[in-house]
Amino acid sequence: MARRSFALLVVVTALLAVAAAAAVPPSCERIECPAYKVVDSANGFEIRRYTDAMWVSTSPIEDISFVAATRTGFLQLFNYIQGKNAYNETIEMTAPVLTEVSPSDGPFCVSSFVVSFYVPAKNQADPPPADGLRVRRWAGARYAAVRRFGGFVADADVGEQAARLDASLQGTRWAAAVNEARRADPKSAYTVAQYNSPFEFSGRVNEIWMLFDGAEKDAASGMRVA
Repeated sequence: MARRSFALLVVVTALLAVAAAAAVPPSCERIECPAYKVVDSANGFEIRRYTDAMWVSTSPIEDISFVAATRTGFLQLFNYIQGKNAYNETIEMTAPVLTEVSPSDGPFCVSSFVVSFYVPAKNQADPPPADGLRVRRWAGARYAAVRRFGGFVADADVGEQAARLDASLQGTRWAAAVNEARRADPKSAYTVAQYNSPFEFSGRVNEIWMLFDGAEKDAASGMRVA
């Protein structure tokens, strides 16, 4: 009886872990987030398909610190949504804030970071332009291999979490697609998604994304994208 109860506990714990990994970040129940569909999940990663979306991005920010670069980029984007744009329009806050990371060759060398804001649905057709920022479109299906982690993101976290995501993908049908995307755009190694305000101290959700497109996904899986 004790053995059966222990086995049941293990199964329930595993199911709860999978459910937690696949759950939509809590902040997306309060503010708008880009829509996606989970197409696969396994131990340590999730594969999502995102639809067409517009993003507003900073120019590349050169810094040795992920945290400092993200703060610099976020302040530019915060000014943008507060009305510092060509239309003088206030825009609703969304999640996540993305930071694309192009790592340097060493721990004390400058890396390059691009910080991006998801444009709300009501502004997608005509996002306001702004000096120093650029509007970018994800046209068609865009895929992301995703690993989730909690807490406040520190400089030491991002490389470690990206390495864990990469390791979890090895030997899967998604590894070739992710590697091909990396070869096609070696300057963008991975992306960090942060869903919470700096003033939220508990229940924080962060993710590492490795992006690839639909054509690469087809080659990896042998499946056809509608």
